[in-house]
Amino acid sequence: MDSPAPPLIVGFVADLMFATRISGVAERLGYAVRWIEDAADLPGAAGPTDEGPGELLEGQSGALFERLTSWQPALLIFDLDNAKIPWQRWIAALKSSPATRRLPILAYGSHVDTEALAAARSAGADGVVARSRFSAALPDLIAEYARHRDSAGLLEACRQPPPTLVVEGISLFNAGHYYKCHDLLEEAWRAEEGPVRDLYRAILQVGIAYFQIERGNYRGAVKMLLRVRQWLAPLPAVCQGVNVAQLRDDVSRVYDALTALGPGELGEFDRSLFRAIRFASPN
Repeated sequence: MDSPAPPLIVGFVADLMFATRISGVAERLGYAVRWIEDAADLPGAAGPTDEGPGELLEGQSGALFERLTSWQPALLIFDLDNAKIPWQRWIAALKSSPATRRLPILAYGSHVDTEALAAARSAGADGVVARSRFSAALPDLIAEYARHRDSAGLLEACRQPPPTLVVEGISLFNAGHYYKCHDLLEEAWRAEEGPVRDLYRAILQVGIAYFQIERGNYRGAVKMLLRVRQWLAPLPAVCQGVNVAQLRDDVSRVYDALTALGPGELGEFDRSLFRAIRFASPN
């Protein structure tokens, strides 16, 4: 069974000195690092869209949302002195969406700019510190705010056979009964307290997305396909016999085909992309 990739930290930092320091500390702690230094690096029109709170599907903010839901980072770090990032709007948007609100956000700025520090807290940042403390206590801050997954517990649980409720739910899913499979998988998810419950929630939400496509609800389907990434991303390629790698690929194909069509052409969606969930062959 494969091991999870190193957890990721995404930094919205333009200051080269701080970027270098963050990279050095993060990599020593076992994290990978990616940077979004300038909002202009993202595709889409600049400035806010007319969308309300929640998943942003258009423009620069939509591109940010797409990237972060795909990457599923363990921590986001915002430099409040980076004028090239609309951090207040982005933090608020990320914290208002079910797909990204669990991503921890650590922000830092000048200790004399109390207005910016207060605005970051108000927007929803999980941690807001002065630049001096950020520099001095970076390893401790990463340890405090970054998401920590129970990788060993997940791998062990994934070696077990799936519960009967999950097998029955997958059978309904594979028969195209995407709405009916919801109750069985939700019951299995509620009964399971360990990290493997994310597998059940993922399958459940993929079913909801497919059901929304069948109903002609473009926005509902796109939002659900974005949300499901947070549950599929940490899972190994095979979990409780389920071929998770194939399911991830299927979801990506459905998402790409759906967004390529857009809401106006949803009736042309190729439903053959709704593939059955497979169980991996035993070794």
